Amino acid sequence: MLIKASQGQVLEPVIGMAGFSLAFALPFTLFAIFPSWLQNLPKSGSWLNAVKVFFAFIMLAFSIYFLGKIDQSYHLNLLSRNLFLSIWTVIFVLLGIYLLGRIKFAHDSELTHIGFPRFVFALASFSFALYLFTGTVGNELKGLSTILPPITAAAADRHPQGAAPAALTGSVPAAVCSTPKYSDFLSLPLGLQGYFDYEEALACARKQGKPVLVDFVGHTCSNCKKMYSEVWSDPRVLDKLMNEFIIVALYTDDRTKLPEKEWITSTTDGKVKNTIGKRNQDFQITRFNSNALPLYVIVDPNGNNLSKTYYTYDPSIDKFLSWLEQGRR
Repeated sequence: MLIKASQGQVLEPVIGMAGFSLAFALPFTLFAIFPSWLQNLPKSGSWLNAVKVFFAFIMLAFSIYFLGKIDQSYHLNLLSRNLFLSIWTVIFVLLGIYLLGRIKFAHDSELTHIGFPRFVFALASFSFALYLFTGTVGNELKGLSTILPPITAAAADRHPQGAAPAALTGSVPAAVCSTPKYSDFLSLPLGLQGYFDYEEALACARKQGKPVLVDFVGHTCSNCKKMYSEVWSDPRVLDKLMNEFIIVALYTDDRTKLPEKEWITSTTDGKVKNTIGKRNQDFQITRFNSNALPLYVIVDPNGNNLSKTYYTYDPSIDKFLSWLEQGRR
């Protein structure tokens, strides 16, 4: 909703945020109008402690998720995809065991009977854990693509098929003209080759006579990951990206500090931009007047816009293909 509001849309963000507000306020409003309803609520007891423990497991899982976001932004390489999946698998297995009464905490009462709702939640927890486990042995888990760390999050997981990146082998793939700057810690999805510096991409485009697809992306951008897994992965899209464009991925939340000679002072806010992310974000705002993620732009080898419109999040493969084709003309 916030992204759509930043793009100038009014009606849908207003309706969406009004819905969120109503959902949060309605219970309190009703209980204030009808206080007698409070007497009909179930009394606190062991069931409430079970609810608290249940949400404690969920919070623990999401703390690992947010730790992964920090890990990706700072390139700490502490939490690989497989490690993330393994931790989540253990968490949801333990949750299922707890719901079945096999684990007991200090304030839990003796569980003499497992009710149907509790059994269903336990079964769902075990099923989800099994689904997560399949990801450690090769399943793509597309349904969780917006949550999981990318395959490139750690060196051990970057190339499960054994294809090492060009930056590590010393070779230069045909899709690029030289070993891309920052390719030792940044990469594109789906085995695509490209750049992470705008000027390098333009230089290669001039050599190969191709347009440049500028991908403004973020390590923590869930919609970016969804575009990769649902749109870019389509064989028709992938073929166009590999053969008809020079790709440059500009991460706007990367925390890698730049050498002082590469620092810039923004003409927008007058502040010094001293990281890859801040410099890319400033470039996106000053050049394309947007901070939406993802944002896709097609330019010619001299940096002139070829796409009449910018493409933001829209997981329609046909729309994205049509937009790519228009940018090629």
